[in-house]
Amino acid sequence: MINALEARLELLSESAQRELLNISRGIEKEGLRADSSHFISQTNHPEALGHTLTHSQITTDYSEALMELITPVSQSVNDLMKDLSDVHGFVQKNLDDEVLWSGSMPCKIDGNDSIRIAEFGDSNLGKLKHVYRKGLDARYGRVMQSIAGLHYNFSLPDAFWQEWQAVKGDEQPLKDFKSEQYFSLIRNFRRHSWLLMYLFGASPAADQSFLASMRHPLQTFDEKGTWYLPYATSLRMGDLGYHSNAQSSLAICFNNLDNFTYTLEDAIHKPYPAYEVMGVKKDGEYIQLNTNILQIENEYYSSIRPKRNAESGEKPIHALKERGVEYIEVRCLDLNPYLPLGISAQQVRFMDAFLIYCLVADSPVVSEAECQSLDWNFETVVNRGREPELKLKTPEGEAPLQQMGLSLIDAIARVAAIFDDMHSKAADAGDLESTANNYQMAVEEQRNKLIQPELTPSANILSVMRDESLSWLEIVGELSFKHQHTSRKRCNDASVSEKYRSMAKESFLKEQQLKDADLSEFSEYMTQYLS
Repeated sequence: MINALEARLELLSESAQRELLNISRGIEKEGLRADSSHFISQTNHPEALGHTLTHSQITTDYSEALMELITPVSQSVNDLMKDLSDVHGFVQKNLDDEVLWSGSMPCKIDGNDSIRIAEFGDSNLGKLKHVYRKGLDARYGRVMQSIAGLHYNFSLPDAFWQEWQAVKGDEQPLKDFKSEQYFSLIRNFRRHSWLLMYLFGASPAADQSFLASMRHPLQTFDEKGTWYLPYATSLRMGDLGYHSNAQSSLAICFNNLDNFTYTLEDAIHKPYPAYEVMGVKKDGEYIQLNTNILQIENEYYSSIRPKRNAESGEKPIHALKERGVEYIEVRCLDLNPYLPLGISAQQVRFMDAFLIYCLVADSPVVSEAECQSLDWNFETVVNRGREPELKLKTPEGEAPLQQMGLSLIDAIARVAAIFDDMHSKAADAGDLESTANNYQMAVEEQRNKLIQPELTPSANILSVMRDESLSWLEIVGELSFKHQHTSRKRCNDASVSEKYRSMAKESFLKEQQLKDADLSEFSEYMTQYLS
């Protein structure tokens, strides 16, 4: 693996390597609002945080209680983490007696009705977003939608792509080359994303209130209502989480943009019998946008997505088809309840090196048989990732997870060395502060988890729960209040508070402008949007 990778890395000119300093990153971090009893919030989204439809950084995901905090795009890891810290601090100061739940598996819930569907106002766009979520409720139930995660957005500058295209002797339009290469990255991500579940999975247990309405394979952990799997890493990414029988027929393995967009468009327009039985309306009220396999493309669940920013009124899938892939969105990362922000700068650096490895390494087209093996590997690590002597599937047969992981770490470390070298040269030139081999240190930190599984977040959580006789609700609840206290204490920059107060005020003005601009009834607007 290393020799082949070295040959490909040698193709990267120094100018291309320098462009790794200009990677664009963004984080979308979800988190439930919970009360002092660890119960999911029943209150409205705090008005002080702005309007959820039009605020660029503070919104909600599925439910009224499931907040989503979004950073601006940044080329600096430190700036990215500061942006995430700033928005956290402002939010935490405006939650009154509530807390931002720091775990991916939810706080205490009481069935579907305790999970309020998010409201986005009276504009046509706001109503559309609400009806879409009603459709998710009708199709999958609300309990599944109470899970929280973290999305990592990643893109490389055109200057890098131009260098890489020249090295590869490719003469197609740059947008087509970029899309081709992003899909190459995605295929390798699919091959190796089980490693992320092992290293960063942080949801090995769940409260009984989450499991009350479902059949599951979990075991009793304690007498306080905690269930778990002994070697699980991320229950959130297993069958308890985002799983759909209707979507399982799509069989997308991300070989190219045309196949991806064709399959999604087909699903968006193809009726699904069970959803046809439900109908679009019940008692005169919309309960879903349509009766197709997918209401819109966002309904497709996957651990990674190719993305393109859409223009006003443009469908994301049309933007992707017309102008190609702009960035990728990694969607399989758990919130680490021990970390105040759910993620650390070191994890971000590892993600950078991991994703560049996925781009540069050889990435053949995924066959149907390999696609099934990749799904099996991912699911196995989600449920049994820390099991001693666990083996995964490879084209050559089964191999020990630890051996495969350490081999991957060796390759990723080679990429990390390039990052550190470029940062060092930029620091010597006075363009950046010295980072002292931060990327290689980040990779070595993950190597230790493969050698000592007890260092993984999932193992650590279970160990502390056992040693201190804590339930899932208790350990995550304690950490959530601790992080809130820390965040509120640190949030003392008046300029940051003023910035977010101004953004909140502006968001209400923007929402009013949207309502004023509506020229048609909602039914007509929805028909036009879905056509």
